Amino acid sequence: MHVLIMSFGTRGDIQPYAALAGALARAGHDVTLAVPEGFADLIPHSGPGTITHQPAGSTMLRLLQEVMPDLSGPLDAWRTLGIMSTAMRELNAECWAAAQAAHPDVVVYHPKCLAGQHIAEALGVPGVLSLPLPFFTPTRAHAMPFFGGASFGAWGNRATYGFRRMAGVMYGGMVNDFRREVGLGRIGHLADPLRNSDGSSVHVMYPYSRHVLPVPADYPPSAHVTGYWFLDDVDGAAWEPPAHLADFLAAGEPPVYVGFGSMGFGKGANERRDTILAALRVHGLRGIIATGWGGITPGEAGTEDVLVIEGAPHAWLFPRVAESCTTAARARPRPDCGRVARRWSCRSLGTSHSGERGSMRSASAPPRSRPGTWARAWPAVSAPSSTPTPIPPAPMRWVPPSALKTVSSSACTSWNRSRE
Repeated sequence: MHVLIMSFGTRGDIQPYAALAGALARAGHDVTLAVPEGFADLIPHSGPGTITHQPAGSTMLRLLQEVMPDLSGPLDAWRTLGIMSTAMRELNAECWAAAQAAHPDVVVYHPKCLAGQHIAEALGVPGVLSLPLPFFTPTRAHAMPFFGGASFGAWGNRATYGFRRMAGVMYGGMVNDFRREVGLGRIGHLADPLRNSDGSSVHVMYPYSRHVLPVPADYPPSAHVTGYWFLDDVDGAAWEPPAHLADFLAAGEPPVYVGFGSMGFGKGANERRDTILAALRVHGLRGIIATGWGGITPGEAGTEDVLVIEGAPHAWLFPRVAESCTTAARARPRPDCGRVARRWSCRSLGTSHSGERGSMRSASAPPRSRPGTWARAWPAVSAPSSTPTPIPPAPMRWVPPSALKTVSSSACTSWNRSRE
């Protein structure tokens, strides 16, 4: 079988699909992975099946990396849609080129690849929608993650999933232009992304753990919660740290990790940096600050007790950062996690899942919808007395120095269950 996998976004949007490609290749299937050139280093090389990288979305990724440091929030992001339009059309064309080269038997697509469902239809093969949060399938159990963990009652929760049609409202013209180019007819701007043109259900794969968020009882057979897709080949012990990171870790007590990954908006980065440095200084803690995509201003910290880096693989770094407060006894590490770690992060999808896997002590400071959803799912995997409380989005930039100790002391993740 030949599988075409297409995804776009930040590392958290790409890495799970690289992991899926590796698993399929190890099972003997051939895979074409259509992702930006900037993530080529994530592609595993294990067989016996083959993995072919077809670059798709590289221009759009470059634009995102250039634009995000100047954004202050979702409103600014909305205003950039105009300059992204050409790059989005290029992404659609590159995904179609990858499909024509691959002649796949099935297409797996992230919803950010707007052409995914239509490519599968044009090729006459099954299309499978996939993303690592429960964003599409309506359920009475919880609202769409866009609402950050709020509940509106059984039927109110289910009604929130009408927002899944918003991509069609925003990009319907672009989608129909693409459909015309590949020989398909027009569709309505409010077309349901969970329905194929023949009325059949679109299958959806959700690569998160049912232990973190239980599978709702009203999920249809077309919704599949698969467990996490971890890329151990790339993100593990084989990674070689730069000298300054290795030297810092060897120079003293294991530090606290503070990171914003690829989710933070750039405006306010100076204030966030100053707040984090003050918190570490007040409590006498060593720290590693990961600036990511502009969530925190890069540059020297001005102290030997804090190292500022762009980022590092979580699987390598997290076992090397440690709990240094007296609340460490509240955490029960997995036997294979090395040591209990404490992190203070914006809790993006990748950070959340890596932390859960390593039984890491965590505090959540969600800037928008997704992290709030995962933070509120913690009772499913935590001891009753150690459920973490997310820092509200509004005071994110102005967290007082005491918050680092107060919040992280109440935010302990215990992971003694089977991992998926």
